[in-house]
Amino acid sequence: MFLSEVTTQAGGFFHWVPWAVFFPLIGMLINMAFGRRMGEKGVALVAVTASALSFVVAVLLWLSLQAQPEGTVITLASWMSVVDVSWAFRVDTLSVTMMLVVGGVGTLIHLYAAGYMHYDVRYKGDPGRYSRFFVFLNLFIASMMILVTGDSYLMLFVGWEGVGLCSYLLIGFWFEYDTHGNPSIANAMAGKKAFIANRIGDFGFLMAMLYMFTVFGTLNFEKVFAEAPHVAQTNPNALLAITLLMLLGVTGKSAQIPLYVWLPDAMAGPTPVSALIHAATMVTAGVYLIARSHVIYSLVPTAQHTVALVGALTALFAATIAVAQYDIKKVLAYSTISQLGFMVAAVGVGAYVAAMFHLITHAFFKALLFLAAGSVIIAMERAHHPLPEDGGEEGHHHDEDPEGFDPQDMRYMGGLRKVIPVTFWTYLIAGLTLAGIPPLAAFFSKDEIIAEAKSANPLVYWLLVAAAFLTAFYIGRQIFMVFFGKPRSHAAEHAKESPWTMTSVLVTLAALSVAGGLLNWPEPHLAHWLGHTFGEVEAAGLNPVVAGMSATIAVLSLLLAWWLYGKQPLQEATQPDPLKRLLGPVFRGMEAKWWVDELYWAVVLNPYIALSRLAAAFDVWVIDETVNDVAWLTDAVGRLTSRLQTGFVRNYALSMFVGVILIFTYLLWR
Repeated sequence: MFLSEVTTQAGGFFHWVPWAVFFPLIGMLINMAFGRRMGEKGVALVAVTASALSFVVAVLLWLSLQAQPEGTVITLASWMSVVDVSWAFRVDTLSVTMMLVVGGVGTLIHLYAAGYMHYDVRYKGDPGRYSRFFVFLNLFIASMMILVTGDSYLMLFVGWEGVGLCSYLLIGFWFEYDTHGNPSIANAMAGKKAFIANRIGDFGFLMAMLYMFTVFGTLNFEKVFAEAPHVAQTNPNALLAITLLMLLGVTGKSAQIPLYVWLPDAMAGPTPVSALIHAATMVTAGVYLIARSHVIYSLVPTAQHTVALVGALTALFAATIAVAQYDIKKVLAYSTISQLGFMVAAVGVGAYVAAMFHLITHAFFKALLFLAAGSVIIAMERAHHPLPEDGGEEGHHHDEDPEGFDPQDMRYMGGLRKVIPVTFWTYLIAGLTLAGIPPLAAFFSKDEIIAEAKSANPLVYWLLVAAAFLTAFYIGRQIFMVFFGKPRSHAAEHAKESPWTMTSVLVTLAALSVAGGLLNWPEPHLAHWLGHTFGEVEAAGLNPVVAGMSATIAVLSLLLAWWLYGKQPLQEATQPDPLKRLLGPVFRGMEAKWWVDELYWAVVLNPYIALSRLAAAFDVWVIDETVNDVAWLTDAVGRLTSRLQTGFVRNYALSMFVGVILIFTYLLWR
């Protein structure tokens, strides 16, 4: 069935849904073909417009759902009749919520990237890559839209793999450098690490789909969900296996224990990538997968408990590491892992609305934190290495900054609130939102998760409470180290505010971070909206006890951060960290990320490399040598027998005579 046949069957703007995918694809193709000739403004205009039009489609679908909240399915074309799969778009309140987040936040980040990448490509000395960056960014938006609108697990998987590919391409965008801009293979290795970790998770998701098709005979959402209760009665182990294999996919894509290790290294990508892919959209795909599969998970309590525990442990574990990092983006990377843990724990305890609520608010404030961090980094770069438009010389660095200066190291910052005020205030709003200070957005969404966990699973509840305490502490530590005290480098002292294309996005996201709580409080609008997909859900509301405790914990944690880093701020970049003096070896463990990467190298990677070298040696010295020896023997035999071919008739006659004599001798002897 094609689109022309569908438009008469769905009311409103439902038939526009394929354009949510097509618009960014068109933008991608235009920039691929003409980007290098259009200049930076032309490339940015095409890319931002394509993403904005995709968001407009999402808004139109939202309007259509107001009149027809049960939604519909728009079939574009048949794909594989053998497995009953069509390229069909599911338009319901869950998918459109994700489309609004992806399209809205994605468009803001596209706009921000237009200014950010102007500086980034200049500092790296390759302006030609400007158009390539936006090609990848538009491809990501298209892939994410396929993921959230697919009407089957197979279509979801197509988008799932697409965003994984875009993640690899964008993490390794500057593949010939490291995160400091020095020639290195570090960024390329970070891209490969993300690709491999995600492939492990994707293997789990793929196995879940294959087993699901074996059990259900289809991958269509409606048919699987309709049959799931019967399968739960007749073959409960099948559902357990499917849900746990899906969880493996979630741990890869949404960076949960044990496959979270790729996300911190993904900070090698440009900052807009960190904000779009690794904070606001792609990494939430695992949360969306479980939320979309809520019918199946609700039938398998063991899988639900496992999901909740994995999420809660990840939330606390990542928060402990964020406490001791110095790279401004690494702190936010581990914070993202921790906040994803909150969402995964929420879907694990069945709080699907709370998980989606926090997914939305997290997209606002974490995208803002990453983009504001990018503004800080660019400000430090422009002061340390001024471009000609800043009054500097090409290739010139300020000698006042120490050897090994890193514009992302918080120890070289300090006092930035005075020189980049817009970035400071927006960063402060986002930081307080993350900490859970009322009445900012995350106070309501995080409180809803903790309240649901309190009534469902005490262990998960206390793990999340501990994670919330550390969350407020590490963001307070970061704010005090970056923006307060005196400048600890020449770059921090002479930093300049970012251009309006960047700061306007920061202000917009700050407003969303402040007002985002209104989505589900004081009236549970989001709960009623998502109830059309999840079924009738009881609005959790604001739990005064949990809310009061959460706010108190956040304030006390911020006061502790102020006592350690604000009351007596660092004076020099080389000054020992005050928390390190207090915690000693515990701090060293957190700073070393609990040596998880080293453990993976020792247990997985080094044995794998040794086995690879052994296999290579066997290939060279056994297989290749055997083939070479056979070839040598064939050549030797050929050379030996070739001597019998002299070309003289008398020699051939003599050979025939000798042969006849030998035959007669043999016969007489017999």
